[in-house]
Amino acid sequence: MGKLVEQYIEIAKKRNPGEPEFLQTIEEVLTSIEPVLEAHPEYIEAGLVERLIEPERGISFRVPWVDDNGKVQVNRGYRYEFNSALGPYKGGLRFAANVYPGIIKFLGFEQIFKNSLTGLPIGGGKGGSDFDPNGKSDAEVMRFCQSFMTELYRHIGPHTDVPAGDIGVGAREIGYLFGQYKRIVNRYEGVLTGKGLSYGGLAGRTEATGYGIVFFAREMLKHCGEEVKGKTVAVSGFGNVTWGTVQKLNELGAKVITISGPDGYIHDPEGVTGEKVDYLLELRGSGKNICAPYADKFPSATFYAGKKPWEVKADLYIPCATQNEIRIEDAKTMVANGCKYLCEGANMPTTNEAIEYLQENGVIVGPSKAANAGGVATSCIEMGQNAGHTVFSPAQVYEQLETIMVNIHKAAADACEKYGIGYNLIAGANIAGFEKVAEAMMAQGIV
Repeated sequence: MGKLVEQYIEIAKKRNPGEPEFLQTIEEVLTSIEPVLEAHPEYIEAGLVERLIEPERGISFRVPWVDDNGKVQVNRGYRYEFNSALGPYKGGLRFAANVYPGIIKFLGFEQIFKNSLTGLPIGGGKGGSDFDPNGKSDAEVMRFCQSFMTELYRHIGPHTDVPAGDIGVGAREIGYLFGQYKRIVNRYEGVLTGKGLSYGGLAGRTEATGYGIVFFAREMLKHCGEEVKGKTVAVSGFGNVTWGTVQKLNELGAKVITISGPDGYIHDPEGVTGEKVDYLLELRGSGKNICAPYADKFPSATFYAGKKPWEVKADLYIPCATQNEIRIEDAKTMVANGCKYLCEGANMPTTNEAIEYLQENGVIVGPSKAANAGGVATSCIEMGQNAGHTVFSPAQVYEQLETIMVNIHKAAADACEKYGIGYNLIAGANIAGFEKVAEAMMAQGIV
């Protein structure tokens, strides 16, 4: 890390104390783009990095709602509109107990470069609340979502900021949020993505993130002279991203041998196939947020309570659960097991220390901002569908998605070659995403 990057990181630390996730992603990105900054002193003179690491707008608000017992509950809501150089702010809403400004800022900052990599006209933003929908009734979730949108609506719009779903925000929550927005503004417009098919949603959106991850992993392996077919894959999570990832891996001839939840992980050496894949949706729909019942239902599987799947030997690892789920001790275990490839499905699932260890030991890492960009890419396709008052078929969506993911990998690989950094896709993706945003920011002046 050079002195210039250290100066920017110190600025971020002073302005964002107690927000380690946000500082982690800033360090990762700025360290990667240092060669670009050295080649473009005009970026430094224009204060581009100082502006980039500061959100254009941050909104915090209270969300009062009444539970089924008639008791008033109060949560906090957030929306950080980080960068609009390329288009309207775009990024999900996360409802989880651990949500606080540092989580939202980290996600929003990552979203800038992820959205840039798609090649689509969307800026970066993220939002959410410390509300946990798990265990809540539909009526409670509806009342919360209506209260949340009663404040958020004034800050979003189809040409301003277009939120989507994330952890804790699925089809149910998006439906309630959209209904309240429409009720308040009296307009039917594509202000949210991830909507149901009956009211403007995009066919194929549910599986898009997972499919995109596998398309990116396929390109990684192809670059290294290998293929996905015949590989054993350890995957974490059991929600929509994992579901889509498992589906596409099976289609391409790989064998998925793990899933996981907050309660532990499942090892199924026979493979997560057929009705087992469908059962992932049942687990997610149960509202219990546990994966242990999988082992009760399928005799081929074993449940390991309180553990993570990274101790299982596999050819390819795809973390799809949450941030920082792979730590240094996990990385050491994976290397000891002969790991060659890691493709990040969740947002920032690997700590910087673990990434450094993996790369030092020859592991090819596909970064989340590139690999899981298929979700936001198809969200932008949904925006276009809504704006054009038309409907795309699943085949049209999958074709566009695959093209976008192939191009994202190419952009990252080309950046690696341009700056002579080997096949370091983390740096390559950061550079490719940054260069486009930087050019747009410079063209638009000091704003």
